[in-house]
Amino acid sequence: MTSSQTTKKQELPPTAWAVLGLLSFPGERTGYELKKWADSSLRFFYWSPAISQIYAELRRLEELGYAASVRSGPEEARAKRRYGITSAGREALAGWASDVAEAGPPVLKHGLLLRVWLGHLAEPERLRAMVTEHLERTTEELASVREAMAHAAAEPDWAFPVLALRWSERQHLAELELTRALLADLEGLEDLLGQERQAGGDAPTPG
Repeated sequence: MTSSQTTKKQELPPTAWAVLGLLSFPGERTGYELKKWADSSLRFFYWSPAISQIYAELRRLEELGYAASVRSGPEEARAKRRYGITSAGREALAGWASDVAEAGPPVLKHGLLLRVWLGHLAEPERLRAMVTEHLERTTEELASVREAMAHAAAEPDWAFPVLALRWSERQHLAELELTRALLADLEGLEDLLGQERQAGGDAPTPG
């Protein structure tokens, strides 16, 4: 590996390693197929890059010699470019995956909680509705996770992705429990604030 390649390797963002990771499983895939797989796997515990990001990273990985592509022949109605990992790419990915110092702490950006934090500016009914909608969305996501788990479990080479999806299943179950508790907390707070307002309204007027 040249010094230029070494520098680029050190500067690779997590998106590039995620795309290379998708390529590390058996078979060659198009950018579209990588996007579909990311949507049914990575997004449940990390995030899913946009299709434009995937193609940008594939070009970068090819420049580094970590990925290689072949264009389909005339037998296909529409020409497609399929990508696969190279031996250099597999070696680099194995080194990155083994470096715990690069993993970093998990980052939580909970849009709903940011709105709850600003609950003093919101209508109580709307806030409850947002929490209820989140509960419904999380229930749907849990079903999607379990569907992805069942699909991955049928592939012998996807044993480790199944473990990640199993963690995601537990995380979604915990999210459901936390959201139900949050809904109960909101209702309790509304009752308390209502009692305080009522007590204030019953107080004698000074004068």
